[in-house]
Amino acid sequence: MAAEHRYAPAEIEKKWQRIWDETHAHKTQNDPEKPYYYCLEQFPYPSGRLHMGHVRVYTIGDVVARFKRAQGFNVLHPMGWDAFGMPAENFAIKHGVHPNVSTWDNINFMRGQDKELGISIDWDKELATCSPDYYKWTQWLFQLFYERGLAYKKEAAVNWCPDCSTVLANEQVEDGGCWRCGTEVVKKDLAQWFFKITDYAERLLTDLDKLPGWPEKVKTMQRNWIGKSTGADITYKIAGRDETVTVFTTRPDTLYGVSYLVLAPEHALVQQLIAGYEKEADVRAFIDQVRKASEIERTSTDAEKVGIFTGSYAVHPLTGAQVPIWIANYVLPDYGTGAVMGVPAHDERDFEFASKYELPIPVVIEPEGGHQGPLTAAFTEDGTIINSAEFTGLHNRDALTKITAHLEAQGIGKATTSFRLRDWLVSRQRYWGAPIPMIYCDSCGTVPVPKDQLPVLLPENVDFGVKGKSPLATNEEFVNTTCPSCGGHAQRETDTMDTFIDSSWYYLRYVSAQDDSQPFSTEDANKWLPVDKYIGGIEHAILHLLYSRFFTKVLHDAELVNFDEPFESLLTQGMIVMNGAKMSKSKGNVVSPEDIIGKYGADTARVFILFAAPPDRDLEWSDQGVEGANRFLNRVWRLVDNNLHQIRSSKGANAEGAEAKKLRTAMHAAIKKVTEDIGDRYQFNTAISAVMELVNAIYAYPEHADPGTKADAIKTAVILLSPAAPHITSELWEMMGHKTPLHQVVWPTYDESALVSDEIEYVVQLNGKVKDRIVFPKDTTKEEIEQTVLTSEKVQALLEGKSIKKVIVVPGKLVNLVVG
Repeated sequence: MAAEHRYAPAEIEKKWQRIWDETHAHKTQNDPEKPYYYCLEQFPYPSGRLHMGHVRVYTIGDVVARFKRAQGFNVLHPMGWDAFGMPAENFAIKHGVHPNVSTWDNINFMRGQDKELGISIDWDKELATCSPDYYKWTQWLFQLFYERGLAYKKEAAVNWCPDCSTVLANEQVEDGGCWRCGTEVVKKDLAQWFFKITDYAERLLTDLDKLPGWPEKVKTMQRNWIGKSTGADITYKIAGRDETVTVFTTRPDTLYGVSYLVLAPEHALVQQLIAGYEKEADVRAFIDQVRKASEIERTSTDAEKVGIFTGSYAVHPLTGAQVPIWIANYVLPDYGTGAVMGVPAHDERDFEFASKYELPIPVVIEPEGGHQGPLTAAFTEDGTIINSAEFTGLHNRDALTKITAHLEAQGIGKATTSFRLRDWLVSRQRYWGAPIPMIYCDSCGTVPVPKDQLPVLLPENVDFGVKGKSPLATNEEFVNTTCPSCGGHAQRETDTMDTFIDSSWYYLRYVSAQDDSQPFSTEDANKWLPVDKYIGGIEHAILHLLYSRFFTKVLHDAELVNFDEPFESLLTQGMIVMNGAKMSKSKGNVVSPEDIIGKYGADTARVFILFAAPPDRDLEWSDQGVEGANRFLNRVWRLVDNNLHQIRSSKGANAEGAEAKKLRTAMHAAIKKVTEDIGDRYQFNTAISAVMELVNAIYAYPEHADPGTKADAIKTAVILLSPAAPHITSELWEMMGHKTPLHQVVWPTYDESALVSDEIEYVVQLNGKVKDRIVFPKDTTKEEIEQTVLTSEKVQALLEGKSIKKVIVVPGKLVNLVVG
């Protein structure tokens, strides 16, 4: 039967997008009788165009949101824009367009692209971090952190990107370069604002165990970044001086093996130690050279360990021996105490350093049977303590606790814990960000802007080209203000906030996006959060996710929310690659979503993206795969169109015949598979595969069999496909004569009894390759199966001229004929 209607994606998709928009089809429901589900994709930077990576992440989220709505949940599925940041400002400098203009133009265009994809967003919840309605509350939260002692300003050696003219947090330095532009990062002394994330280091670490829904690789990355180390702080006197220096070590059991101390070049004592030393100029030159290197370069296991003697000595706290004090590139000022003890016999890095500079290598731990000859490498295993006074003879693990206790008793040491995690540097010397809401008064000091004066608005007129300071400092009207405490003259802070602050709480704003009286409703936040499913890239495993967890814990402690982790379950989608390389304009391998939608339609793009690979794997782009997805949708269209009369006139299924029972089993198997694959496993590729199998089964259904069963199976196939391809399925549903729109239809449930079949399909293989499929009654014996296969006409034709060497029957699955 020829199709009566033509599948025209462009017409159909515009039609249903208009209907959804006009009827507010995706508006967030708030029915207390229904369970709540928060589905969220990481919001994009409004660069001007969606790319295929965006298409992938938003399609994945949309499938989950549509599925959960159909299951009867209140679903929150919002969208916003991570709209502040350097790219917009750099664009303004280059093209002479104010970032407030170019950013909103981009937002408007990308919103239209989201709608073209059929993403079921509640646009009433939309937000943009560059809107004063949003950054007013970002500033409010900054002050909350300040009030709780978690925001402070200090002079610090910071990471400076000369090209971007701004400081970077440690996490934003990648392989020694700026995370945005790649320019080599240098050190610069500036007064900067910090958030005390280190106060939450222990909780951020231990609470990772509360997140079974997170990928283990993401949790491992966060554990490594937090970097907890347990050990002891040990105090050394400086020979000939009143000062002392405290070192942190994880190995107090090796204390008697110390042959030198090493300070970070930035350590506060260094300038005193080298003053008057005959090689002071050489030491200062060395310090300047080391400070040019990034933290990653200095601590890399592959980096050369270099140092220089300061001319000063420390006094060993237990032996009284004088120990030379060095400075070296591998010690950082803000890890531990910025000072470490060199134990070359039992630390690989120290062994390398001591060997290079011909420093002593005293041995204080030996294995069973002792060392055989001089050490040629550091001995880092457990063993017996030697050459360590009264601790000699102990196992080193016992000595570790006993030496620490001895130091504590003497008042020269204590057990302690150190973290690699540093406080979060949040100041930025750029324009396009939320102004830091603080005022400086000569009389009153640092004073927060009164909350009823928030937001502190970005001034329109600034010099974007200024280097070394914030463009806000070029607007005197903005800078000069009145102190809210004394009424005297004061100046505003001219730095803006790191844009990661904006993204550290946006998921909370969505629940109260239009509320102008508070950043979010505590009642609504506690109802919707934590986010049930958070979807985004693995590249945010440390920065964004760690900061968001920190924010949530602070808000929990401030009693603004009753949960302390923001995201219950995390899905990190893979990249889209072409010819083995990530899609990139510079590589010339970008596929435009507009081109795919224009040629095939949004549903084809969605189905291909979902079907081509599991969501957490990289997806290899394939033009043939896109065409295959389009052929499948056309096949579904024809299936419905060719059977419209039968579907519309169906009085219900009568699955008594064998063929009807078989199709009913296939239908319920598909319901079970798709439901579990979307709702439990998030394996969308196998869910679509299950729909394809059902469609195949319907096409194979005999014309003489029960038409009601066929009609039910077709309806079911359309519903199961709807989260992935919402436009075509909505149109087909309407064509079938249904008055209730498809997006309001309840998700089907499977019947376990229907999954029990009286028949089993056996795959017939020839030397392991599939050649046929034969259905047998369940009680067919192995001998009967073998006989039937060998005597079938198809198998007889395949065996012509060949001899059977072996027949392998796997009960319930397959028959493999091994032939020669």
